[in-house]
Amino acid sequence: MASDMRERILTAASRLFQNNGINATGVDTIVAEAGIAKMTLYKYFPAKEDLILEVIRQRSREFGAWLGNRLDTGARTPAKKLQLLFDAVEEWMATPQFSGLAFIEASVEFPQPESAVNQLSAELSAEFRDYITDLARQAGIRAPEALGMQLAMLIEGAVLSQQLSKNSADLEYAKQAARVLIKSAG
Repeated sequence: MASDMRERILTAASRLFQNNGINATGVDTIVAEAGIAKMTLYKYFPAKEDLILEVIRQRSREFGAWLGNRLDTGARTPAKKLQLLFDAVEEWMATPQFSGLAFIEASVEFPQPESAVNQLSAELSAEFRDYITDLARQAGIRAPEALGMQLAMLIEGAVLSQQLSKNSADLEYAKQAARVLIKSAG
């Protein structure tokens, strides 16, 4: 029951943060959306910042798990996974649930480097880059760190661009650039 209540709070907060923004969503709104008492929210999340951090972690874990599973089922070798990476991102961006990368959204609303939210966002961005770098390393790329950074930047930029102008061709341009980078890095 306790984990159900916690999950209910996270689901409501995540939906509200995505639709309205983190700073624009007050605790009272989260409580009303979740259908709980304010004390219940504070039982699981002593401060709004704790809730924000957990929502960001959860959304990032969900995306990471989805992406890893998608690449694992779509390709057998690390080189093929690198080639499939942008197709998978395109597939994710086409879903109705697409709302961007949580760590980017949060870092925009909490730009101060000393902010725990900003620090977590930077950490999750680095983990995403490390995931791609590891794929590049496994694929035998000569400079995996450089390619990992380049591909992560292309994905993050394409995701942000898609949020700003729906149905843009920006991801296609990013995919073309990725193909060139992967080919030249091999």
